[in-house]
Amino acid sequence: MTILASSITLGAAETDWRDDALCRETDPELFFPVGTTGNALVQIDNAKEVCGECPSARGCLDFALDTNQDSGIWGGLTEEERRVIRRKRVAAARAARAAVG
Repeated sequence: MTILASSITLGAAETDWRDDALCRETDPELFFPVGTTGNALVQIDNAKEVCGECPSARGCLDFALDTNQDSGIWGGLTEEERRVIRRKRVAAARAARAAVG
C-alpha cells in the first residue's frame, strides 16, 4: 500500500469506537510493548486484559486491520495475530478473484 493510499484509508476509517475505548483511561505505553519476551509478555497480557473488557475492542480491531496498524496491541491482538488475519483476508480475496475468472 502506498503512503497516499494508506493516508486515504486512514482518513476514511471509522473512529467512533474511540469514544468508549478503555485505553483512553490507560497509559498508552501499555499497548506498545518493546519486544516479545520477558516483561513485554506481561505487558502484552495486561493490554489484552484491558481490551478484553473494552466495549470498543471490535471497532478498534477493525480500525487496526483496515488501516494496517503494524505495531501495538489493537482490539486485543498483537502485531503477529493481526498479520495472520490480514494474510487470510488476502488469500480469501485472491481465491474470490480466481473463482470469478
